[in-house]
Formats: sequence, structure tokens, C-alpha cells
Amino acid sequence: MKWIVIGAALAAAAAAFPARADTPLVGIVSISATEANNARYIVGAKAAAKEIGWDVSVIDAAGSADQANAAIQNFAQRGSAAIVDMVFPYSSIGAGLQAAKSANIPVVTWGGGLGSSVAATNGSGGPMVVPVNELMLKTMGGKGSILALTYHTGEVCRNREVELDKALAANPDIKVTKNEVRIPGYFEDGAQYANAWLASHPAGQENLAIWGCWDDPAIGAIGSLRAQGRDDVKVYGVNGNAQALENIKNGFMTATAWQDSYTEGYNMIKLLPEIRKAGADWTPKAVEVPAVLVTKDTIDDFIAKHPDAMK
Repeated sequence: MKWIVIGAALAAAAAAFPARADTPLVGIVSISATEANNARYIVGAKAAAKEIGWDVSVIDAAGSADQANAAIQNFAQRGSAAIVDMVFPYSSIGAGLQAAKSANIPVVTWGGGLGSSVAATNGSGGPMVVPVNELMLKTMGGKGSILALTYHTGEVCRNREVELDKALAANPDIKVTKNEVRIPGYFEDGAQYANAWLASHPAGQENLAIWGCWDDPAIGAIGSLRAQGRDDVKVYGVNGNAQALENIKNGFMTATAWQDSYTEGYNMIKLLPEIRKAGADWTPKAVEVPAVLVTKDTIDDFIAKHPDAMK
């Protein structure tokens, strides 16, 4: 099948970048394709790709930067029209970026940051967690203990941890225990770390909170809280996946920041023809979608406005 030009934007793009023999392919490299927020992004990306006449191929790197680099190199060898890096920091995918650059293929990131040869980004982790941090620290009144469930392979969680550290700097009477979860294995790790932390933090002694750099480790911790009958610990997450929203509705999670990852994926793919059209004249930029803080006080209104978020 010959290259099919979809509209004027793609016609101009073909002049700026080498034409592909087949329908344009966007290669997506996910840090965890089955994780709810990643999955929503991919669905949005596929919807946009269908509209512009591109094909989509997804490789799950399973939390491995080495696998992510190999996947990007694979897409470069396949002559992809563009490549999406999901969550891996641009600094950890240097080999992949070089392969794409050598093949004149633009790379964009979701939460991987803007740097090196990256053309565009969204889903940046830092700003989304700020309202969650503010609510948590306000609720604690400047005193107590936090279990922070972190993850350092992903840029999103790194940035969220930086924001947590900034907020805690102004609250010296709050003690923090940090444990890093794995991908895969984040539910189990969240539960295991919570069990150990709860053993040394009995109820009724101080303000307690569990903070997840995204929802799923915190949801794993909720399992331990429920098993032990501990309702004295506030639980905070980020991303706002359906399971987190259900936990807020049922009173097991305190708050999350809902990330509209479907729209992020959709918007980024729709931007790709413009990036290809501009070629070397493209100026890298962030195209962020604001997050929404969801608590027990706002959950019903949120669901009414965003019913698809519960699916």
C-alpha cells in the first residue's frame, strides 16, 4: 500500500520528512501498557491516529529503560512516522533518541520531559501532584508521619517526589518513610510496605498518611489498611484511575488528582502532523492538560461531569 496523504497537513509533512512506503505508523513505547492511566492515554492516541489516517503499534517496555531504548530503535528501523515515549525520562532513552534522530523521526513524550531531541511533551508529573500535596499537609496540620511510595525509573514519579520534598521542607515536624515500588509489582509492593509501616505506626498516636506517586501503589496499601481495620490513615494518589475514584467514593482513599490521559494521548497524536510538517523548524513545547483534584466532597459532581472516568 502506498503512502496515503490525509489532508494538507500530511501532504506538507511528506515534504519535510522522508515518505514512508505504507500508511504512517506511530510507535508507542509504554512503561506499563496495562496500567490504567497508560491504557487511557493509548486509547486516546489510537482514536486520534484513526482520525488522521495513521496506524498505531504499542510496545510494553515493562518498566525497563533498556527495553524502552530497544523498542524505540525497533520503531526507527521500521520507518515509523513518529514515536511516543510514555513516562521514561528522556535522559534514560538516549540510545533510542539517537536512533530516531538519525532516521529523522520525531519523538514526543508523555511525562518523559522536554529535552535532548524530544519534540513535545505533556502529562508532566510535577504540577499534577501539587494540589494533592497541599491538601495532605493541610489535613496533617504540620505534624505526623507519611509513607511515600515512590518510583525512580519514571520521570513522572521523580518529578512528583521532588514536589513532595519541596512541600515537606516547610513542614519539619512531619516524618517521611520512602519506599520504592516496582513495575510490575506495584500493587503488591504498596501492600507490603504499608504492612511494615503500619506495624511501627499504631493508631491514635499521630496524624498518618500514605502518599503514592500514582494511584496504584496507594491502592495496594489500601488493601493492607482494610485488612487491619485501620481507618485512621489518610491515603493520597495521583492520576485518578477508575479504581482510585471508586475508593474515594467508598471512603477508602482521601484524594487523587485526575489526569485526563485520554485527552493527553489524543492531543499529542493530533500534533504529530504539525511537527512533521515543520521539520527542523519545529520548536519543542509542552502541551499540558490541567489535572482535577478529586475528594469525597467533590467525587459525585466529578463523576457527573466525567462519567467515562469510572470505566
